[in-house]
Amino acid sequence: MIPPEDASARKRDIEDKLRQEQETLSFIRESLEKSDQLTKNMVSILSSFESRLMQLENSIIPVHKQTENLQRLQDNVDKTLSCLDHVISYYHVAKDTEKIIKEGPAGRLEEYLNCMARIQKAVEYFQDNNPDSPELNRVKFLFEKGKESLESEFRNLLTRNSKAVPSVVILDLIAGDDEIEAADEMTMEHLPENILQDLICISMWLVEYGRNLDFMNVYYQIRSNQLDRSIKGLKEHFRKSSLSSAVLYSPAIQNKRKDTPSKKAIKRPGHDHDLRVKHLSDTLNEKHGPTVGKEDVLDSEIDSYIHCISAFVKLAQSEYQLLTEIIPEHHQKRTFDSLIQEALDGLMVEGESIVSTARRAIMRHDYSAVLTIFPILKHLKQMKQEFDQVLQGTAASTKNKLPILITSMETTGAKALEEFADSIKNDPDKEYNMPKDGTVHELTSNAILFLQQLLDFQETASAMLASQETGSSTSTYSSEFSRRLLSNYICKILGNLQLNLHSKAKVYEDTALGAVFLLNNFNYILKSLEKSELIQLVAVTQKYPDKAYKGHIEEQLQTYQRSWLKVTMPITEGNLPAFQPGTKLKDKERQAIKDRFKAFNDGLEELCKIQKSWAIPDKEQRDKIRRAQKENVTVAYRVFWQRYSNVPFTKNIDKYIKYRVEQVEEMIEKLFDTSA
Repeated sequence: MIPPEDASARKRDIEDKLRQEQETLSFIRESLEKSDQLTKNMVSILSSFESRLMQLENSIIPVHKQTENLQRLQDNVDKTLSCLDHVISYYHVAKDTEKIIKEGPAGRLEEYLNCMARIQKAVEYFQDNNPDSPELNRVKFLFEKGKESLESEFRNLLTRNSKAVPSVVILDLIAGDDEIEAADEMTMEHLPENILQDLICISMWLVEYGRNLDFMNVYYQIRSNQLDRSIKGLKEHFRKSSLSSAVLYSPAIQNKRKDTPSKKAIKRPGHDHDLRVKHLSDTLNEKHGPTVGKEDVLDSEIDSYIHCISAFVKLAQSEYQLLTEIIPEHHQKRTFDSLIQEALDGLMVEGESIVSTARRAIMRHDYSAVLTIFPILKHLKQMKQEFDQVLQGTAASTKNKLPILITSMETTGAKALEEFADSIKNDPDKEYNMPKDGTVHELTSNAILFLQQLLDFQETASAMLASQETGSSTSTYSSEFSRRLLSNYICKILGNLQLNLHSKAKVYEDTALGAVFLLNNFNYILKSLEKSELIQLVAVTQKYPDKAYKGHIEEQLQTYQRSWLKVTMPITEGNLPAFQPGTKLKDKERQAIKDRFKAFNDGLEELCKIQKSWAIPDKEQRDKIRRAQKENVTVAYRVFWQRYSNVPFTKNIDKYIKYRVEQVEEMIEKLFDTSA
């Protein structure tokens, strides 16, 4: 049972909590009432705002739509005005550009092309929109007039600035690869840069807008003329320099030759020697007159043509580089083909003329004239690869011109080589044509000279001979095959020459002179072979050719020495009269001794008188023969003289014992000496 005081306390606590809960509930009710009131107020405000917003929307939307329509109208008006301005501008093009078109593009190409662009657009507009408009005819007229002016300006610019390349510049260009260290410096500017850019602009416009390709014909005609004049100028340069040993260079090249005291002739492209030919055709003689040296004329002709060939290649390469900048790609090969025709045809005609001259010389049996072909043919073959590169893309007829010329030269050269060999074999034995002193025959010297000059053109000559063997001039041959062919040919020439010389030697009535003649010729051949590469070439076919010729020389020496038997036979041991020393000589014995001395004296005097006028140009051979004769004659004469000089076989001793041994040696020493 709860005590009364605890129950009372508990009741008070409950009443306090109840009172607090009632106060809280009262506060919540008041708050709810306020919240409801606020909600009603907010709903009222929102309702009012919504009403006003709807009113505003109903007022703004019509205004917005009206403004949008007005803006669209404004845009349409602006566009219409812009179109009108654009259209109206076409009607002013003719008036705005007429003066400039009539005055031409000279000096203001960019402005002129801008005017042409406006005119072209006007033409396109009127054609599309108003083809019956008189303005169309007017702008068309201006367009055609402008196009003609551009074509004329293209021609004028090209004509005024296309000048022949000076000869010294061409020579420097040719020599640039070998003689100038800085080869890059040798660039050739055909046209000033500003002119080139103008030509490029006009060319592009005429192709793209003018629809006119006639300017390409203008281009190749003008540049073709320039190329031809450049090469003809080089020919004229060589013609004027034909009497001089120097070929002029430009200062650029001369400055690089400060260590050279005088000007040097430029090396011929393709060979490093100075070819000299013994004869010229009558054609060259008549052309240049008797005051010009034949060899100088020929060298000038060869130098001129060889340099012109090299010049053509260099200039054509340069022309093609220039052409690629100005002419559209699709038309470059055709235009270049036309551009080079005149100069190329001129060179081919000149080459055929050289071949024709050589043919006429061959018909006259002047085979040395064919040597003009060799340096040219050698150079043409060396240049063929560059030629083919330059002519790449041209017509087949253009590409074939050089091979045709090469074939023609090879055929002519091969014929000359063959006929020359026959001429050596069949050269007539004419007494008036024989050297009176038994020296080297002209046939021998000419044959050796011809063969020596072939050495500078071994490949060329071998190709000629091979073309006769195989019937083709385009085949390639091994170096061994070519060398053997040339060796066979040289041996054939030498064999024919040897046979002919033996035949010619029979013309001499004196066998000894014939022997001296053969000895001189064989010795000349041997020395000439040994001094050049000919001996090695002959050895390819014939082993030990030097021994063979030395054998021929020794054989003729023996034949010559037999001519002295008339001197030595009377005084040799077996032919001496026998007598007893100390006894008186019989008349028969005295006469026999007299006859021996007289025969010796007469023979010695006769041979010395005759053979003194004979010639042995080679000192070595001359001394050898003199020594041999001294030994043969003086040995026999000394024995004879010692035996009979003190024998009283005559009262007139000086009549028979005319010469001492020393005097005989002196007389023999004067053999082959016309000045003695």
